[in-house]
Amino acid sequence: MEHKEIKPCSELAPFIHCFWELKGADTHTKWERNFPDGCSGLVVSLGSTCITDNGAVKMDFGKTFAVGATTSFKDSLIEAETHLLGVCLKPAAFSNFYKYAAQNELTDQTIELEKEYSFDIARLIREPADYLNAFFTNRLTVKREALSAVIKDIHQHNGLLSIRDIAKRNFITVRQLERMFKLQVGLTPKEYSNIIRFQHALSVIKGANKKRSLLDIAYDCGFYDHAHLTNEIRKHTGMLPSRI
Repeated sequence: MEHKEIKPCSELAPFIHCFWELKGADTHTKWERNFPDGCSGLVVSLGSTCITDNGAVKMDFGKTFAVGATTSFKDSLIEAETHLLGVCLKPAAFSNFYKYAAQNELTDQTIELEKEYSFDIARLIREPADYLNAFFTNRLTVKREALSAVIKDIHQHNGLLSIRDIAKRNFITVRQLERMFKLQVGLTPKEYSNIIRFQHALSVIKGANKKRSLLDIAYDCGFYDHAHLTNEIRKHTGMLPSRI
């Protein structure tokens, strides 16, 4: 399997993590598992039909799909003729480009877009990076980084701040914070914080080279004990920490 990422132009950098491309290998078929990261995105199939969302969705050639933020892992079947091109948006950035849906309507969903919102496949195949930069620059009608200060705060503290503290530090009420996250991220502030805490723990586990105990990592990352950490990892990945 071949996977590569391309950074967007500077004007789009505050709103888009990357453009990405994935191609299947000639030798085998495999299920590829993605873990939740709080981001939404878009994806189009430029190859054979791709089965995703743990088998529930089929992405046919040329169709553009919106992918909402996820609360658990998602499997996609990657075959030899699979060719996907996607856009990883930063959290809360979807509304900078599309106005037709609140993000909570897309949570854990992969939904085909109507033609007016879809990519021009011929141009996408011919010049993918240039086309995507132009496409999203032209759609960037609201040049604001929604919730950027709040999200930065959550990341800087690895998801360990309480929701009340997050609201207080950013001069908004808890109710306002929850409403904004629902509309612009598709997750509650607590769900998003838990995902960031999980992602931090995952990076620590991968970098520990078995030199640290799971209990030590659990305490360091804000979990009650190793069982709490194990349960969160299993929830988000479907696997035990030893298999990550």
